[in-house]
Amino acid sequence: MVKMEASFKNTLINALGIKIIELSEERAVASMPVDERTRQPYGVLHGGASVALAETIASIGTYNLLDQEKEYCVGLEINANHIKSKKDGIVKAVATPLHKGRKTMVWDIKIIDEKAQLICVSRCTMAILPIQQ
Repeated sequence: MVKMEASFKNTLINALGIKIIELSEERAVASMPVDERTRQPYGVLHGGASVALAETIASIGTYNLLDQEKEYCVGLEINANHIKSKKDGIVKAVATPLHKGRKTMVWDIKIIDEKAQLICVSRCTMAILPIQQ
């Protein structure tokens, strides 16, 4: 995971303060602060930041399951329902795979706050592509 985190420099992941907490074949978890980087003008967590967190953890979860010498992944589709607002603190995205295919993976992502209250629910489909040699 250290090698993967080194690649986050100068990316949206780094700019939003996203940190990987857990990574396994059955679950991927990341956190993100709710601060000046991730709030919208009304002072609450920006829906786009939540979607960026959701796609990030689905991407990392998928990448972890690939043959990384031969494949890479990109987001194909994402949706999100914003359930509750959040003004500050930390949110955590918990992603579990619903489908692990050869060409696509589908992830269920729940974004929760420090009290485990649901902030956003998302589903993300990742496309798995061959690395062109």
